[in-house]
Amino acid sequence: MAAVTVSVPGRKVPPRPGPVPEAAQPFLFAPRGPGVGSVPGGSAMSPQVEWTARRLVWVPSELHGFEAAALRDEGEEEAEVELAESGRRLRLPRDQIQRMNPPKFSKAEDMAELTCLNEASVLHNLRERYYSGLIYTYSGLFCVVINPYKQLPIYTEAIVEMYRGKKRHEVPPHVYAVTEGAYRSMLQDREDQSILCTGESGAGKTENTKKVIQYLAHVASSPKGRKEPGVPGELERQLLQANPILEAFGNAKTVKNDNSSRFGKFIRINFDVAGYIVGANIETYLLEKSRAIRQAKDECSFHIFYQLLGGAGEQLKADLLLEPFSHYRFLTNGPSSSPGQERELFQETLESLRVLGFTHEEITCE
Repeated sequence: MAAVTVSVPGRKVPPRPGPVPEAAQPFLFAPRGPGVGSVPGGSAMSPQVEWTARRLVWVPSELHGFEAAALRDEGEEEAEVELAESGRRLRLPRDQIQRMNPPKFSKAEDMAELTCLNEASVLHNLRERYYSGLIYTYSGLFCVVINPYKQLPIYTEAIVEMYRGKKRHEVPPHVYAVTEGAYRSMLQDREDQSILCTGESGAGKTENTKKVIQYLAHVASSPKGRKEPGVPGELERQLLQANPILEAFGNAKTVKNDNSSRFGKFIRINFDVAGYIVGANIETYLLEKSRAIRQAKDECSFHIFYQLLGGAGEQLKADLLLEPFSHYRFLTNGPSSSPGQERELFQETLESLRVLGFTHEEITCE
């Protein structure tokens, strides 16, 4: 495949060699080139000409937050604008009007480079990228992620290799680029690095944390522990398999999120001088213990209860003296789940426990 150029407004980036899976390209690269960029509610004019001629700005909107408008008249305290969509004219206080960026900044990869850095422009840029399938956007040192609520083909081994060893400006925004930057800084500066994932419930903190671990397990896996090239060693495999256990015992289905973490976690990964993973530990805190017996309306208890009752075999249920699901009132508050799905998740949890060294007796409390 031909080399792909990633263009960032105001900066030239050399072509990045190497193949990029075709299925992943629409979710990594924003279209660039002559005529790219749009003006909301625009006409047949070129976007740049229209932006200049109409003096486009952003004004408050009850429905959309902000909407585009043309500046018609300016006073000392007020200004008259014409809404781009409806053509209606309004007089607004000047402090409610925000400048719009030129169309060449459409779908900018780093919002710190926007000429007009205001709330409306930030939201518009994030929205334009999200509607184009681009969920990652930089904001200076930060990486903003918008949950797509669907699977995207941008976390494969080929994509990991695409980001491996690359500087941030050489590749599109991605959690892998953030992780690679932290990993390289650790090796070069010989200092500890931290990656902090924050956001409201359902924003994607858990999933992006898993992607960080997945990336490090791939690029920092010691060749001594690998059974074959490209396959994580035993230590890296244990690190990856710790997550299903944490999710089973600490996550629950809520109104906002089907896999909501009901606890916080601090993950520390240790590396040797060569940059290979040599150990890790996970500290958990603030577990919502009350959820085990009491939940809000239409919410569930921890996943493990449903996995055990819906996924365990009849013999194991008998050994553990488990009764039918309907007998447990504290589990019938939320929506019901598929037995087949619970069976699959329970087997995944059991496999993770075995990978981490738990014996059959420890798993079944015999």
